[in-house]
Amino acid sequence: MESSRSLEIRQHNAITAARYDYSACQLDILFCLLSQLRKEDSSDVSYRINIADVERMTGRQWNYQQLQEATADMGSRLFEVENDKVYKQLWMFQKVEYVKGQGCLEIVLSKFIRPYLFELKDNFTSYQLHSALKLSSKYAKRIYQLASQWKDIGETKTYTINELKVMLKLKDPHGKQPEQFEKFSQFKARVLDIATRQINEHTDLKIGYHLIKQGRAFHSIRFYINNQSPKQLPISFEQPIEDARHQQARQILDNLGIKDTSLIQRILSEKALTDGLFKFNYDLKTGRAKADKNPAGLLLKVLGLR
Repeated sequence: MESSRSLEIRQHNAITAARYDYSACQLDILFCLLSQLRKEDSSDVSYRINIADVERMTGRQWNYQQLQEATADMGSRLFEVENDKVYKQLWMFQKVEYVKGQGCLEIVLSKFIRPYLFELKDNFTSYQLHSALKLSSKYAKRIYQLASQWKDIGETKTYTINELKVMLKLKDPHGKQPEQFEKFSQFKARVLDIATRQINEHTDLKIGYHLIKQGRAFHSIRFYINNQSPKQLPISFEQPIEDARHQQARQILDNLGIKDTSLIQRILSEKALTDGLFKFNYDLKTGRAKADKNPAGLLLKVLGLR
């Protein structure tokens, strides 16, 4: 039975290893869908995603245009699943409906993709929704999925750099599209190092990697995985969303070093101040706000409390 403190998504490994290219926003939509899947669901069940709930969980803002573009693109892109016997092209949705005035969207999954999302056999990947949503880099989200598949063993199999790039859709296995981050230094800095840093900061896993040379060039990679207590408090999906929002806000304030109980209570009791806190935290993490010396002081100034 799933813990009320930590809702887990379970994915069949064929999907984890599939070749697909989703943005961070699209992966968040996928993770929200996966968290709602139940074995007893009918093939035409409609899954509802409330935009405000996801914004509160992630600290990132979505708008209808962004979401409509994201789901339209998701609907046109394919999952490529391949084994020794068959190569399959699979699409995610039968339909997506945006409910006007209610701030939500409803999604019906393709009947052909559903078996890969539902098969809870021995060979699956299990990872926590709050961790997946906390990662802002799409490559961090994908590498987190991969690391979670191997977390009980402590290390992944050895992947060639070419295999990993193909899996992350940075390289076309047929050579028809130009390769991204062709220089290894770019791939290391903008994919591997960012993913490692975000995973170690925001999730239940601590990872590292070892690069293997063939001749003078790096040829392969192996990831090492350990469990850790996440630095971010996990969100309880069984508690009211407002309680989860306050829990997350308290964590942000604690990370900033704000300990004054009366100040904390005021920020939590006024929605505009809480919203401002989440916006400030997002701006700080994405580099839009610069506060290397005194981020707490800048927050209070931004909120009009100083």
